[in-house]
Amino acid sequence: MRILQPVLAGLVSAVVGYASSFSVVLAGLQAVGADSRQAASGLLALCAGIAVAAAVLSVRYRMPIAIAWSTPGAALLVSTGQISGGYPAAIGAFAVCGVLMVLAGLVPWLARGVAAIPGPMAAAMLAGVLLPLCTAPLRAMVDVPLLAGPVTLTWAVLMRYARRWAVAGALVAAVAGLAIGGAAFPATSLRPEPVFTMPAVTLPAIVGIALPLFLVTMAGQNVPGAAVLSTYGYSVPLRGALATTGLVSTAAAPFGGHAVNLAAITAALTAGPDAHPDPARRWTATLALGAGQLTLGLGAAF
Repeated sequence: MRILQPVLAGLVSAVVGYASSFSVVLAGLQAVGADSRQAASGLLALCAGIAVAAAVLSVRYRMPIAIAWSTPGAALLVSTGQISGGYPAAIGAFAVCGVLMVLAGLVPWLARGVAAIPGPMAAAMLAGVLLPLCTAPLRAMVDVPLLAGPVTLTWAVLMRYARRWAVAGALVAAVAGLAIGGAAFPATSLRPEPVFTMPAVTLPAIVGIALPLFLVTMAGQNVPGAAVLSTYGYSVPLRGALATTGLVSTAAAPFGGHAVNLAAITAALTAGPDAHPDPARRWTATLALGAGQLTLGLGAAF
């Protein structure tokens, strides 16, 4: 059982990380101009990037360095919307953000400068990005009450009595509502389909997407992610992690991946004692995390 313990912890982390925010990723990509195929490709690219980065970092450093996509970055895309140059310009901004992450790993003072962002300022920046998402259920209750009502009620009840199942339960309620409402789920949509988009680097996209995406990813994911690992006694190789996730993000960008980074909230699932009593054995949990994310990503189109 001890052998399976880190594997199960990694798979749970993958499901929790995916189910809790994949809809935000899809909404963010569509907000900046992606069609449904391109958005699904972006979700697949992020899952593949997570798998690669998690495997490389966990094997290289023998630490449970959990990887995730940038949820605050996806929320930023939702609030930003389309910019001049359309989706190709957004893709170019994703690539620029990845390059900045690589530079943060290679240039020590840049990483220290971002890490020195005051906590209240970072919190205020994230609050401004996430507030529209927090009020989305209320708007949905007005726009589509028959669908949003059961989903919201399911989530609220489970948050009260079975917190860990709240997101999964709401997802099941949403799928059931769509099916009852006559939504079609064609079998052909189950095939993963990477869609390449030629990046277009423009100044408005750099200022409007790349730089804010880099900052919220660093402040909202990488810095707290490193802090979570340090609470469990791991000396995080931040420079190596930033360089690796930056390279992966740059490679995923033409396929729609906006940013891959250190996991923050779900990092505790693979770094804590629930993953394995022996801290030196917990790194295998992140291998399972990557495998689980890749498996889930194969169903991105659905």
